[in-house]
Amino acid sequence: MTTLRGFSADGGLYLLRSFSPAIVVLFTLFLSTAVTSVRFDSEYGLLGVMAAMLTMLMMAPTFRAPPLANSRSQTVGTILLAWAGVLAILLFIGYATKTSANFSRLALFVWILSSGLLLCAVYFWLESLTTWLVVRRNLSRRAVIVGINSTSIELADKLERHPQLGLRVDGFFDDRGGNRDGSELNTDLLGKLTNVRDYLNEHGTDVVFIALPMRHIQRVTDLLDELHDTTASIYFLPDVFVFELIQSQVLTISDIPVVALCETPFFGYRGLVKRLIDVVVGSMALIALSPLLLTTALLVRLTSKGSVIFRQKRYGLDGQEITVFKFRTMRVSDDGDYVKQAVKNDDRLTPIGGFLRKWSIDELPQLFNVLQGSMSLVGPRPHAVAHNEQYRKLIKGYMFRHKVLPGMTGWAQINGFRGGTEQLEDMEGRVQHDLYYLRNWSVGFDLKILFLTVFHVAGAERAY
Repeated sequence: MTTLRGFSADGGLYLLRSFSPAIVVLFTLFLSTAVTSVRFDSEYGLLGVMAAMLTMLMMAPTFRAPPLANSRSQTVGTILLAWAGVLAILLFIGYATKTSANFSRLALFVWILSSGLLLCAVYFWLESLTTWLVVRRNLSRRAVIVGINSTSIELADKLERHPQLGLRVDGFFDDRGGNRDGSELNTDLLGKLTNVRDYLNEHGTDVVFIALPMRHIQRVTDLLDELHDTTASIYFLPDVFVFELIQSQVLTISDIPVVALCETPFFGYRGLVKRLIDVVVGSMALIALSPLLLTTALLVRLTSKGSVIFRQKRYGLDGQEITVFKFRTMRVSDDGDYVKQAVKNDDRLTPIGGFLRKWSIDELPQLFNVLQGSMSLVGPRPHAVAHNEQYRKLIKGYMFRHKVLPGMTGWAQINGFRGGTEQLEDMEGRVQHDLYYLRNWSVGFDLKILFLTVFHVAGAERAY
């Protein structure tokens, strides 16, 4: 089961939830042999490995489930039933291989009993840990709800009563002053539908829940068009699939169904895998290319006046401003409200600037951005802030590119959308390829893009 992007679904906690059942059964088997004075030999080791693998396969979905997905009694029943299934498989294997007699009955009894109890205890400890991390460290994401009805009010109430879900509702937006169903509204009315976009941009809201009636589908569509100019994650209540979706998922918050219409692909273990690739491959590339980096830095210094590294403000993840590093290739350093794009035979280029840009050598300092965590090896290329502000008003869905870290290379670049964008169609093509990447991301896709970059980007005709 998938949960909303938040701390409870990300990073180390996600892995801990996934592997904790295996850790528990291994630990309790070793402890059980110790307390019953049984030698933990290779046969017990093999039993532990088999039990750990089976337990992780059968219980990981339960341990990774969103908090409050089931009642406590249901959760205990699910865990103990899965543990019984693991034991049944192990018993069958022992009977088929005639090895069951090799194990101490007392040690196995202690192991079976203690594992069942500890698995339940660890599950609820992980729920408490989630609550502590989200609440005590103030990791909740800010949310607003568009549309007042019994479902949206119930959603707001459950999010308030269960802060471990990692979402804090700031209030509602609706063109009417109260609940359409007549029930009491116990939260702030922030404004009308026409105020939603401005509120999101002013307050940095992370999540929007749209709870408008389906008979008002045109109003929903109009609102989604306006929200294309924000970086907020968007969810719809109830489930409909009538829009252009990015990483759409059917989710539940407690027992309330919601649908992700626009969300990052890097939730849960995916974010860890993506970051691991960036750190490992980025570090190896930095070491391997260090002679080229040092030589280029020296040539930039010797052939023109000014700094070796050009720093430019660009938009990164969730539209936050980042500083991107490049080798300086021009005699000017534009980074204001207007940035003139490079053109063929640009007279602003330094003596080696054209060569560096043609072969993408000027981009190599962005490996430091990757290791810093403000960029990724693969993702939508970051644009100058001035260009972002220009195109976000002209291209539908432009800001969706910022649901992921910007990349040194991307799907658009290896498909020819590189260099200047003299025509609006050039930028529209780039954005469409970026959105395709968001919809279809996988580890294999990233590796394919990195491989093809060597042949499609370096020396590209439009790189000037």
